[in-house]
Amino acid sequence: MQTLLTVAYDGTNYSGWQRQQNAIAVQQRLEEALSALLNQPITTKASSRTDAGVHALGQRVAFFTEKISIPMEKLPQVINGFLPKDIAVTAAEVVPDEFNPRFDAKYKTYNYNIYNASIPNPLINRYSVHIPQPIDVEAMENALSMFIGRHDFAAFMATGGSAKTTVREIYDFSVVRQPSGLITLSVTGNGFLYNMVRIMAGTMLYIGLGKLPSYAVSDIILSLDRTKAGKTMPPEGLTLHEVGYTTYRQME
Repeated sequence: MQTLLTVAYDGTNYSGWQRQQNAIAVQQRLEEALSALLNQPITTKASSRTDAGVHALGQRVAFFTEKISIPMEKLPQVINGFLPKDIAVTAAEVVPDEFNPRFDAKYKTYNYNIYNASIPNPLINRYSVHIPQPIDVEAMENALSMFIGRHDFAAFMATGGSAKTTVREIYDFSVVRQPSGLITLSVTGNGFLYNMVRIMAGTMLYIGLGKLPSYAVSDIILSLDRTKAGKTMPPEGLTLHEVGYTTYRQME
């Protein structure tokens, strides 16, 4: 029997999703909770290996076990009693044994938060990056469409990436500025390279600050040169928002 969980977590205190020998990871805490609850060793597979400090609202995690006596609709609440407060299971469902949470994903959506105000906000600094300089959101909007489609995104992959191909497809990319000054970049695609979203966010920030023109995105993509794109933004602004397993449709 294979169960698929939806998991949310604050990644501040973790070395990322994937279990490691010398640091505490989200996977370790979740497997410890499941093993204690079900009284058997549990190994999990996730849809995305989020980095240290990155958060998740819709991480998807699968595991095999013998039949679970707890009703599926009550399983999240029971699991959460074994988890620290910065990790929570929000949903659970039974999936076929051949299902793979990573390779069967049809799309992933990531959000990147920038807090654009002269003074930092301590209530959101764990989930955003503070930029005090004025940001031109309209200039950022003018660049968004250039990311859409199937491209070779080698220029947006950090050193250390091990992907067999750097071609990815971006379905949707938006930017919204709230009256509070919080700017949210939201990008949906069929998959992402190592640090790709954080580099995309850094490139968009350079455009918003006037360090790059809006039209530069197309040239950066064609260059396949990491040095042409913006900086890799810090991890705390990034959240894995959603992972979908049905055919992607343009969001309203």
